[in-house]
Amino acid sequence: MPANQRKTGRNRVLVPGAEQALENFKYEVANELGINYNGDLGELTSRQNGYVGGEMVRKMIQQAESQMSGGQLPQ
Repeated sequence: MPANQRKTGRNRVLVPGAEQALENFKYEVANELGINYNGDLGELTSRQNGYVGGEMVRKMIQQAESQMSGGQLPQ
């Protein structure tokens, strides 16, 4: 991402190069939840966006906890 387009504040990506992986993850989670996420050009409600983001966070925390414990993700 060019320097003049970098996100600031709470929405910035902390790991360089992770932008595309996070974007793909967002689409995957939205699809699992049955939400048609087309880059959200103002078509989704705040609640729907929050639901997708919250589920992303839950899955990332679950994965991190699993990696820290040396275990596998539950099915």
